[in-house]
Amino acid sequence: MGFMDKLRNKIQRTKGRGKERVGRQTGDRSLEGKGKADRYKGGAKQVGEQAKGAVREVRKTFKR
Repeated sequence: MGFMDKLRNKIQRTKGRGKERVGRQTGDRSLEGKGKADRYKGGAKQVGEQAKGAVREVRKTFKR
């Protein structure tokens, strides 16, 4: 998992958390929903990157 991928996913989750909070504070349910969606997307991408990293490690182990 590359550093930039991790960083992008973390930024997306952070932006989502911010949107969600602003939406909650202003009563904008649409913005709050978009924030939740961003947070979940960032988390899902992070899990995908971790799975790719695990597959690389398994391949590297059996390649020896």
